[in-house]
Amino acid sequence: MAVMPLFLLVAGSAAVAGVARRTPVPAPLLLVAAGLVASAVPGVPDYTLDPHIVLPLVLPPLLHTAALDSSYLDLRANLRPVALLSVGYVLFATLVVGYAAYLVIPGLPLTAALVLGAVVAPPDAVAATAIARRLGLPHRITTILQGESLVNDATAITAYKVALAAAVGTAATWGDGLKEFALASIGGIGIGVVLMVPLHWLRVRLRESALLENTLSLLIPFVAYAAAEQVGASGVLAVVVVGLYLGHRSWQVDFETRLQEDAVWKVISFLLESAVFALIGLQLPVVLRGLGEFSGPQALGYAAVVFAVVVLARFVWVFPATYLPRFLSARIRTREPGTNWTAPVIVGWAGMRGVVSLAIAFSIPATVPDGGPFPARNLVLFLTFTTVIATLVIQGLTLPVLIRVLRLPGRDAQAETLAEAQAQNEASRAAEEYLDELLQDERNALPGPLSDRLRTVMERRRNAVWERLGAVNEVTGESADETYRRLAREMIDAERRVFVQLRDARQIDDEMLRTLLRRLDLEEAAAYREGAS
Repeated sequence: MAVMPLFLLVAGSAAVAGVARRTPVPAPLLLVAAGLVASAVPGVPDYTLDPHIVLPLVLPPLLHTAALDSSYLDLRANLRPVALLSVGYVLFATLVVGYAAYLVIPGLPLTAALVLGAVVAPPDAVAATAIARRLGLPHRITTILQGESLVNDATAITAYKVALAAAVGTAATWGDGLKEFALASIGGIGIGVVLMVPLHWLRVRLRESALLENTLSLLIPFVAYAAAEQVGASGVLAVVVVGLYLGHRSWQVDFETRLQEDAVWKVISFLLESAVFALIGLQLPVVLRGLGEFSGPQALGYAAVVFAVVVLARFVWVFPATYLPRFLSARIRTREPGTNWTAPVIVGWAGMRGVVSLAIAFSIPATVPDGGPFPARNLVLFLTFTTVIATLVIQGLTLPVLIRVLRLPGRDAQAETLAEAQAQNEASRAAEEYLDELLQDERNALPGPLSDRLRTVMERRRNAVWERLGAVNEVTGESADETYRRLAREMIDAERRVFVQLRDARQIDDEMLRTLLRRLDLEEAAAYREGAS
C-alpha cells in the first residue's frame, strides 16, 4: 500500500472514530459505515486487505493490548465459559455453518464449505466489549466476552488450516487435523510460557530507562507471534499468554514506564482498531468485483442463509453451555453465581464478526496444488464480507437496545467505590506504619513539615475515595472529591501559565520549562487518577 493512501486511511479512520465518541453509535459501526460510503466515492483508492499484513502485524498488537488490560484472575475464575465459547463454540460453528453452506449452495464441496465455516466462526468482541463497558454490563459478562475474543482467533485459524488442507488435498484424515490443532494450541501456550518470564525479567532489569522498556514492550507481541508461528504453533495464544503474564506483573515495572506504556498502547490500539474497522467497509469493491458467475440476488440469498445460521448456531451453543454444566455439577452450582436467561441472550447476540474473519478469507489461495481454481473462493469471500457487515450492523446496533430492554443489572458503582475505599484505607494505614518505622532511622531524618507533608498526602489519598461516596454539591453537582480535583487542576494551570511567562521573558530557558511542566503534568495526572472512577 502506498504511503499516501495509508496516511489517508489512518487519518480518516481516526477522525471518524473521534466523531463517534460524540454520538451514541459505537465507533466500530460508524467506521464500517464510513468505509462502505467511502468505497463508493470516485477516486478513493482500492484498499485490499492483505492477510500477510493483518495477521502478523496488526493482530499481535491488538491482542497484546487486550491481554494487558485483561485480568488473569478473572479469566481463570471464568475459564470454563471462556473455553466453551473460544474453543467449543468456534469448532461447533465451523461444522454447523460449513454443513449448512454445503447443503444450500449447489456444487460447493464440503471441504470448501468447512473453510467458510472456519472463516466466519470467530466473533470479534472488540465492539461487543466496548458496548458492554459503555452500558455498564455486569463484570462477569464483560470478562467472558473479552476472554473469548482473546483465544477464539487461535481456534479459528487452526480450524481454517485443517479445513484448507483438506480442501486442497494436502491432508485427508481427522488424525492430521487433531495433530495440527494440538500443535497449534499446546505449542502456542508453551511458547508463551517459555517467553513470558525472561521478557518480564528483562523489563524489570531495564527499569532505569523507560524508553528502553517501552521499546521492548512494542516488540514483545511481534516476537511472541513470530516465534510461535515459526514452529507451526499458534502465535495468537503465545501473544495472549505473554500479555496476560506481563499485565499481571505490571506492578513490578517502574512507574514512568507504566505511564508511558499505557499512553503508547492506547494510541496504537486506537489507530489500529479505527483503521481495521474502516478497512472492512472499504473491501466492498474488491469483493463485488470477484463475485464472478454468481448473480447478485443469488449471492445475497446465500448470504442471508449464512448470516441466519451464524446467529442461530451461537444461541444453540450458548444456552446449553450455560446451563448444562450447572445441571450436571453441584460443585459448579456452589462455586459460580446463578444466572437467569437474560445473560446468555446477551452473550448469544454479542457475536459480531470482524477483521480477522476477512483476513483469513483473503488468505485462501486462488488455486489448488494441481493448478485448478479453489472452489467458489470468490463466493466465500463475499459471504464472509456480508456476514461481517451484517453482524456488525444488525447485532451491533441492536445490542444496546437489547441490553436496555432486558434490564440486566449493571455494575454496582457504589459497591465498587466502597471496595476501593476499603482497599485504599488498608494500604494507607500500612504505609503510615511503615513511614513511622523509616523515620526512626537516622538516615531518614526529615524536618517536621516534610514528614507532615508525607502524612498529609497519604491522608488525602485515603479520604479521596470515601468522599466520592458522600453527598454532591447542590450548585455544581460535584462530589467534594471532584471539586478538589477541579481546583487542583486550575491551580496547576495557574502555575503553568507563570512558567510560560517566565520563559517568554527569558528568565528561564526552554529546558527548565520542560522540566517544570513535566513535574506539573505528573501532579495533574496524579490528581486526576486519584479520584477517577
